[in-house]
Amino acid sequence: MTNSTQHVNKPLQAANRPLPLAGVRVLDVSQVMAGPYCCMLLADLGADVIKIEPPGTGDQTRGAMGFKMKGSDSMGFLNMNRNKRSVALNLKSKAGKQVFFELVKTADILVENYRPGVMKKLGIDYAVLKDINPGLVYASISGFGQTGPWAERPGFDLMAQAMSGVMSVTGYPDGPPVKAGVPVADIGCALFAVYAILAAHIGKKNTGEGQFIDASLFDAALAFSIWDTSQYWGTGVEPYKLGTANHMSAPYQAMKAADGYFVMGATNQKLWALLCEKINRPELMNDARFMTNPLRLANREELVIELEKTFVTKTGAEWVDLLLAEGIPAGPINTYPEAFESEHGKHRQMRMEIDHPIEGKVPNIGFAVKLSGTPQQVRMHPPLLGEHTNSVLAEIGITGDALKAFEADGAFLP
Repeated sequence: MTNSTQHVNKPLQAANRPLPLAGVRVLDVSQVMAGPYCCMLLADLGADVIKIEPPGTGDQTRGAMGFKMKGSDSMGFLNMNRNKRSVALNLKSKAGKQVFFELVKTADILVENYRPGVMKKLGIDYAVLKDINPGLVYASISGFGQTGPWAERPGFDLMAQAMSGVMSVTGYPDGPPVKAGVPVADIGCALFAVYAILAAHIGKKNTGEGQFIDASLFDAALAFSIWDTSQYWGTGVEPYKLGTANHMSAPYQAMKAADGYFVMGATNQKLWALLCEKINRPELMNDARFMTNPLRLANREELVIELEKTFVTKTGAEWVDLLLAEGIPAGPINTYPEAFESEHGKHRQMRMEIDHPIEGKVPNIGFAVKLSGTPQQVRMHPPLLGEHTNSVLAEIGITGDALKAFEADGAFLP
């Protein structure tokens, strides 16, 4: 087996065959997170992603995050836009739209995340573009979808978490509202969009026609609620906050040890019996409050009190080692630095570095899934604003006097 330390900061090696999406052209007409992240995933698999950005400012995320790098692009932008080429194009100008239409003729996929109605107002919505390119797969990402009473609301991850119900089950029962620590609506929507885009692209091979995809942060966040809604529809009990605990099994949560907290789960009767034996608490097996999983769920607070009487006698690391040795799921609660620097995080190549013309070595989160035959590749650094405008336009025949004419007409100016 290869030593895990040999993998640190090294991109996965390319296979001898093309990446799965090689030859597929994607127009990334999106900003901030869900759209750019969706397009980066396609780019990692070989798609030619052309990021269409407003001249002068570019993607809003370039200047976000509240701290500065060496250049003007934020670390957030650098972690969501690798493997793309940037074209600075003023879509509000007639000349800019003309250039855009020429790009659309060459595209397989388009992803945009403007508020519903904006693309129509610009004259570049699906109804217009499908006449130019009937095979175009056009994905619109928004906060609440293209239809419905909330459709025109501005939509961000926080609002989607709140309005989908996610925040109603996040945090502790007596605490204030808490959002999930990571942008589950944004990232979830990006993943659902990728799934739909690839399905539509595959389907186009049979029909020759593209289609419109309506993806929303609200729908994505709500789609994650399987356990909570299953409980609600099955019992009529409205889902509620449980901290780190779970509606389906107990014990299954963070537990207090001598030096802090760790997580563990005895999620079936066999594991519960084994837990009682291995922590030397056999009397808990015969306690009327804890004899079955439904009873343990009903008496979760008392259960935690009893277990923590024992767990506080050793450190979290000691309990994790002891429980894992017996086949009982357990783990430490890591910080992000601890997760990335763990032996496992390094082996899984979850931190890699990309060469950037201004920043030098830029850390990026590694590929979340591993393909054996055609592993994802870092082919290009996150682009500078407008870095590839001339080269991309040259590919579609806009050079020389034609390029100068578009320049004069304001196609590439703010």
